[in-house]
Amino acid sequence: MRMKILVVGGGGREHALAWKIGQSPRVDRVFVAPGNAGTALETDLPIENVEIADHDLAGLVQFAKRNEIHLAVIGPEAPLAAGIVDALGAEGIRSFGPSGQAAALEASKIFCKNLLRHADVPSADFRAFSDAASAVQHLQARDDVPVVVKADGLAAGKGVIVCDNREQALEAVERIAGAKEFGEAGSQLIIEERLVGEEASVLAITDGQTIVTLPAAQDHKPAHDGDCGPNTGGMGAYSPAPVVTPEIMRSVEERVLVPTVHHMKRSRRPFRGVLYAGLMITPQGVKVLEYNVRFGDPECQPLMLRLQSDLVDLLEAAAAGRLAEAPSLEWDSRPAVCVVMASAGYPGSYTKGHALRGLDAAAEVADAKVFHAGTQLRDGQPVTSGGRVLGVTALGESIATAKLQAYTAVKCIRWDGAWCRKDISDKAFSRT
Repeated sequence: MRMKILVVGGGGREHALAWKIGQSPRVDRVFVAPGNAGTALETDLPIENVEIADHDLAGLVQFAKRNEIHLAVIGPEAPLAAGIVDALGAEGIRSFGPSGQAAALEASKIFCKNLLRHADVPSADFRAFSDAASAVQHLQARDDVPVVVKADGLAAGKGVIVCDNREQALEAVERIAGAKEFGEAGSQLIIEERLVGEEASVLAITDGQTIVTLPAAQDHKPAHDGDCGPNTGGMGAYSPAPVVTPEIMRSVEERVLVPTVHHMKRSRRPFRGVLYAGLMITPQGVKVLEYNVRFGDPECQPLMLRLQSDLVDLLEAAAAGRLAEAPSLEWDSRPAVCVVMASAGYPGSYTKGHALRGLDAAAEVADAKVFHAGTQLRDGQPVTSGGRVLGVTALGESIATAKLQAYTAVKCIRWDGAWCRKDISDKAFSRT
């Protein structure tokens, strides 16, 4: 029997997942809730948008029951933290993703840091605070050294402020806990030592027992070239990341992923889904910056472009607790680079509704694929609806070639205020 699959979310990650799932011969229909202009325009694949918001848990459960969904694939962190997997499971609908309790690994940085400490996973030293005054007192009493100030809760990738000195740290505390710039995500916060090194992302699929590690990727969080400017949800990514050598990958599996999965199981919060380790490769070894509990966005885009295996086999096996029985994954040996095109003003305020031009020309670029993120259809034409608008992704025989192909496609696309970083993947060149 061919499957009906529901992909929850409307960003670039969900477009990439729906695109890959739709290629499976086992799939009859892929519903994307709410989807975007990109998923709506995938006319060669059995993909259909559904006008249900990803935070409408009751609506999503009702739709899944009514349409006899075989598997729900949850993209964003917010519905996972809200317990959508539990709600679907209560109605007998299988999901790929962690329970609400297990999603605390991302939903609460304090929970995550305490778990890392108890599981003896290497990470930065930290202190947690429930109010601005105690955080300020801590900063005034310690040496004037670089720190990172983080909102405890979910803040769409923007609740992390890297500080060079005490003055910047005090300002960060005021923004998070005083002015509540990130809303209730800042009701608690942590201050941790600032690690020095190169960042990388290692994503793994797990059913709570077996762990399947995916090729390493590297995200680009700061808004501007040279890693300058405020943090964003991610301005681009590439995979594989040469900074993660085979030796480092073994260390990540043995010292990070395995103890985390085991500790979650012992804590009676068994973890199923994507375990995304945000890492800093330091002179002292690998240290965990944070965990996410879903595919990264934009890391998902280059990974899906490179994956040659049937994604449905992998997701279904993980959701059913049979990951050990899943066939080994096959990957395109070529690297992939994803460049995010954003709206003017992002990650701050921006305007919406700008018409996109040049998508057909970009689609003609060899080995390139344009994944939509912040778009919607208006009178049948795609317009901007978010800060991160597109993830232009391409394969190449080398990272340099993949970058060239991605930026060739980027140059085809225009809208009022479009911009992107120009240096996505450049860190890899000195290592390849």
